[in-house]
Amino acid sequence: MIGNNLKYAREELEMTQKELGYVFGVSQSTVAGWENAIDVIPFNKLIRFCNLYNYSLDFICGFTRKNTEYGTFKIDKVKIGKKLKELRTELKLSQQQIAADCGFFKSTYGNYEVGRYLINTMNIYSICKTYNISMDWIVGRTNKKSMNQ
Repeated sequence: MIGNNLKYAREELEMTQKELGYVFGVSQSTVAGWENAIDVIPFNKLIRFCNLYNYSLDFICGFTRKNTEYGTFKIDKVKIGKKLKELRTELKLSQQQIAADCGFFKSTYGNYEVGRYLINTMNIYSICKTYNISMDWIVGRTNKKSMNQ
């Protein structure tokens, strides 16, 4: 889904894969890989794309059909970790349960939650999809927590 929407947004911007690759310092074939779901766009590049071209993460990830422009924001892995912990606490789940539900290791999730590492695209996508949570909320772009609000 991310690849299809990334392609849609790039075409809406009337950019070629080569031009977008230049913006990110990657090859045209790397962009093609992202768009064709051969590779996953790194989360920092996904956020940069959304910042540069005024797209919401929820729109690009296919969680909503309508784009909402939130403006730019700075990636803060510690704040993202706090949002993940807030979500986990609210759902009354353990780190182990979230990791199991979303298909990754507890230690990996724990490192995200304390802000040691920036969460990767597929893991944040999995968390948002599994628990119906807005990715824009997790990164601090909106107060809307659920994708259905």
